[in-house]
Amino acid sequence: MKRLAGRLVWAIAVVWAVTTLAFFINNVLPSDPARMIAGPAARPADVERLRKQLGLDQPMVTQYARFMKRLAHVGPSETAGSKPPPEHASCAAWGHFHVDLGKSYLFRRPVTTILGERLPRTLMLAGAALLVQVLLGVLSGVLAAGRKGGRTDAGIIGLSLLAVSTPAFILGIGLQYVFAYRLKWLPLDGFGQTSGEHLVSLVLPALTLGVLGAAYYARLVRDEMIGLLQLDFVRTARAKGAPWYRVVLVHALRNALVPIVTLVALDFGALVGGTVVAETLFRWPGIGALSVTALLERDGPVILGTVLVTSTAIVLSNVLADVLYAVLDPRIRNGDSR
Repeated sequence: MKRLAGRLVWAIAVVWAVTTLAFFINNVLPSDPARMIAGPAARPADVERLRKQLGLDQPMVTQYARFMKRLAHVGPSETAGSKPPPEHASCAAWGHFHVDLGKSYLFRRPVTTILGERLPRTLMLAGAALLVQVLLGVLSGVLAAGRKGGRTDAGIIGLSLLAVSTPAFILGIGLQYVFAYRLKWLPLDGFGQTSGEHLVSLVLPALTLGVLGAAYYARLVRDEMIGLLQLDFVRTARAKGAPWYRVVLVHALRNALVPIVTLVALDFGALVGGTVVAETLFRWPGIGALSVTALLERDGPVILGTVLVTSTAIVLSNVLADVLYAVLDPRIRNGDSR
């Protein structure tokens, strides 16, 4: 618990530092949010009045203090059917705890509402891609280790190197060409309207991210399994006549779970923050595509919101990896560094 508490404090500090850095970078870049909101035909006096209403005429330090104060604060508890006060109109409330990221300049909606709509779609894509990574990567790694030095091993190593060297957008375009354009088995891009269409549209972007990640799992599992298959307890199990699949899955693979499980935890956070290429290529309406739109349109509140969400996902996945290390390895849990 002491270790977990320390890691949580570290996670909060990292999220604060990343969000602060993003805030100041966003504010020093040349742009005029007031002009963006008012429109290109607005009069200079109207733009100046809007700039004062938004507090953009204040020093950057004052703007930062107001942003942090509004980011997490205590407010009135919302009830069903009740309209929040104007000063809390852009807040997401859980009881008296409020989170406020302001309103999007481009979409004219609260950023928390936009993120609430987009985040589940990114989590869906990240989860599906991670499933592909684990299943394909672990299976390939086990096969390569079991056929060490053979054609299967060489083929898997070669394919993993090819996958690692292939940019995500090249693989995605190739999958679109084969399965959507030529075979017409899957939609080219989009999200669909029904749950079934969502799942069908999920296949290609999940494969794009999953195949690339599976290459790392295959090499990791192969190296771990080769070492484990040479240990005495595995040789003893084989000498007693245990089937090959039982030796591999029960005796060897179970002992390779520590690096695999912790890599899964780290990868999930990285996927939540790193689906930009796949979401943009396949027009998947998630956090990644939203961040690209926000950067191109200089939508400051949305930029800060996406940075906050992705950095939180990454640091929490690191904390989860540390916890899983302690759960799976008694030496870490007991403070044994040997």
